Parts: sequence; C-alpha cells; structure tokens
Amino acid sequence: MAKPVFQSLPGFRDFRPEDCAVRNYLFRNFREVARRYGFVEYETPLVEATELYLKKSGGELGTQLFRFEDQGGRDVTLRPEVTASLGRLLTACQRDYPKPLRWFEIGQCFRYEKPQAGRTREFYQFNVDLLGEPSATADAELIALSIDLMRELGFQKGDFVIRLSDRAYWQTFADSKNLSKKQAAELLQIVDKLERDKEGALAEKLEALGLKIEEVQDAIKSPQQLSENLNSVLANLTARGMREDVEVDLSIVRGLAYYTGLVFEVFDAKKSMRAVAGGGRYDSLVSALSDGKVDLPAVGFAIGDVVIRDLIEKTPHALEKMQTALQNESACDVFLVLADQEKQEEALALASQLRAAGLAISYSLSPAKFAKQFKAAEQAGAPLALVIGEEFPETSLKMIATREEIKVTADQSLPETLSKYLKK
Repeated sequence: MAKPVFQSLPGFRDFRPEDCAVRNYLFRNFREVARRYGFVEYETPLVEATELYLKKSGGELGTQLFRFEDQGGRDVTLRPEVTASLGRLLTACQRDYPKPLRWFEIGQCFRYEKPQAGRTREFYQFNVDLLGEPSATADAELIALSIDLMRELGFQKGDFVIRLSDRAYWQTFADSKNLSKKQAAELLQIVDKLERDKEGALAEKLEALGLKIEEVQDAIKSPQQLSENLNSVLANLTARGMREDVEVDLSIVRGLAYYTGLVFEVFDAKKSMRAVAGGGRYDSLVSALSDGKVDLPAVGFAIGDVVIRDLIEKTPHALEKMQTALQNESACDVFLVLADQEKQEEALALASQLRAAGLAISYSLSPAKFAKQFKAAEQAGAPLALVIGEEFPETSLKMIATREEIKVTADQSLPETLSKYLKK
C-alpha cells in the first residue's frame, strides 16, 4: 500500500465514524451524569492569551504549550486545560449568577507532550466545576460525581479507586521544616513525581531543600493528623455508600500550582495506567486572575477521553456496555428497498415523510438489484427494511436480524408503526 502524501501530526488523531461513535458515547455519559448533579454546560475559546497559563498554572505546563504569535502580534496559546479559562470568564460574569455555580464543559485541549499510551497532544476533556461554596461538602459532591460517572461508564466496585489527598497537609509539613513559599512549591512538584522519578534523583532534589527522602515517605505512610476537611469528605462519602471507592493517599498533590486544598485522582484499581481523572480545590485562582477583585472559592475535576477509553477497552464489562450501546445506535433506522424501479417518486416522497417524522432513512442512490439493496441495508446497520413494490402503498416490512416480514401500509400511521418495531 502506498504511503499517504500527508499524515496527521504526531500526537493528533483522525476520528473515523467508529471513533466518533465512541467519543459521542463518552460525551453522552458525561452530560447525563452532570445533569443528574444539577450542572449546566458552558464553553470557552480554544485560544487564550499565553499569560493566562504562564502565571496561573505553574509546574510543567509552561513548557508544554502550543504557543504562537497571531497576526495581530499577540502571544497566544491553544488551551492546555480549561480551569484557567473558566477563572477568567468568571471574573467578568460571576455576579450575574446565584451561588454556588454548577458548570461543566466538554472541549479540546492541547499539550506538547511526548505521545505515549494514554497521552496525546490533543484530547477532549470533561471539566466539572462547583464554584462559590467553600465547605468540604462541595469537594465531596465532585468526588461523588466522579464515582457515579465511572459507574455510568460500566465500571464496578474494585475496577477503580479514588486517591484522595490534601495540599494543606503538605503546606503544614513545609512550615514545620521552615521552607519558604518557593521551596514549598518545589516540594509539591517533587511529591507529585514520587512514583515516576528514581529514588536517587528524588533524594538529590529533597536534599537541596534540606530534607531526607525518609521524612517525606514517613509523612505519606504515617500522617500525624488528617485535616478536618479531609475527614469531613470521608464522612460525607460514607453516608453516600461510596467510602469503599476512596483511599487516602497523600502522595497525590496534582501538578498544577493553583490547587489549594483537597485534591484527588481516579485510577484503575491495579494502578497500571496514568490517572484517568483528577481535580481538587482551587480557592485562590479567580481572585488571582481578577487582581483580588473577585473572591470565589472553587473545586473541580477533569477527565480526558484518551485514558478513559483505554480503560474501558481493558475492562470487559465496561467494554460490553459501550459496545451494546453502540450496537443499539445506527445512522439508519429504516432502509427503503425499491423492488419496482417505477416507484422511485413514491419512494422519495415516503422518505421525506418518514424523515419529517424523525426517522433516519436511507436507500440506494443508484438503481441496484434487490439482493444488493438488502446488503446495503445491512452495511448501513439498519434494523428495518421497507420493501416498495408495484403494490404500493402496500409494502413489506422486514426485520433485518430475524428476516421476519409483515405487511404494512404507507399511510399516516406508518411512522408510528415503524417506531414500534424499532423499540423491540
């Protein structure tokens, strides 16, 4: 096979129809669970001023930007995440809405990272944020939503785990070691890579802060005291019957600098993959973006389409649920089979009538043999075929899967009749 002249760039994806079907399945589940929790959808631009991310996100993000100068000479970036955009938006409009705000967005993000398993340079994120509520009940609500989302996608108890932590715990630890604000931020970055960096490199980084690796490991394994907020969230999740889905893991701190309190990540139970989702509390971001003019506590989380799809495909019951949902969907409800080519005008009129009634109708655009039309119906995924012959308006309705056939009349009641058989 000849190599294509042009290929997609590294880390970018083409979405064939079957890929779009999977993406749309994910999006439907995202929206449905958000709806159950009372969240409404918003949207922000794909392109933002680069300064928004350099100043407010921190960590490695500044080195992963798709950054360029536009034709107006502005320094702009394809958004690497959505929270900063949301914070910018809220500085302008938050007064227009009663608090707390329950908002979500599904949109593309871009990061110049090395493409690898579960990680691409463009991806879709489901972002959920609860704003204007400082209490730990908001944190618990977001964690509960993430658990219900995993269940909605077909995962069961034991398939995944929520790893819950608290950045405030590490700030207390840093204060006890007399670390400066800059050093405390460096400590968080080190803790964030504990499971990825080699022990020697970790020890060297910690030594630069006057710390030993054993001190940090002990702080994770044997915490002296959990915060009131963390204990409150655990009690809240216990009341919901979700406590078994959560484990306290103080090695989770999240890489973005704007997090201020509780943070969490969703992992497969075997922890064989990178985090499926993650988020936490970011009480100071909106204030920082508005130069202190707007003070809006917030908590949120995001889940990416790449990793969650990988996990679904590795989890048999979640994969079966997705495949069943996709099989029950078709781009075509009814395929019109023309047994008499003299009835083309009648077939076109009938197609328009059925489409106006909300049914998805397809047919062979060129004259074709009877058997070939039925093969086209199967290829289109149509569950029903409506045979139009010389007896029209009397027609034959065939169930593709079973080959069962009944006589129906092409009159005003036909849409209702077809809908009844589509539901079977």
